[in-house]
Amino acid sequence: MSKVIDITEKLNFEENPKLKIKDAEIEVNTDATTVLTLMQTIGDEEGTPSAKKMMEMFELIFPENSRKTLNEMRLNFSDLTKVIEAAMTLVMGEEEVGEQ
Repeated sequence: MSKVIDITEKLNFEENPKLKIKDAEIEVNTDATTVLTLMQTIGDEEGTPSAKKMMEMFELIFPENSRKTLNEMRLNFSDLTKVIEAAMTLVMGEEEVGEQ
């Protein structure tokens, strides 16, 4: 009989974290596939990411309902960039962004 090791207790099955903007909570994708793809996207860029790369990151990081909410906010480019950067920080686990 083969050996079975149960690692369930070591895994995190909680919901995705969220960014709070005014009264809205914006879900951020933190699954491993998203993080690896994001790391690859960031690694391919030198300097400031292009608009195309920013859009790729936006679509990777935020699920459809979060993108819809952000679109409805009609943020200017500078503010949307800040939202994407905050989400990337949250996804990469670099620091806690205004955790409550």
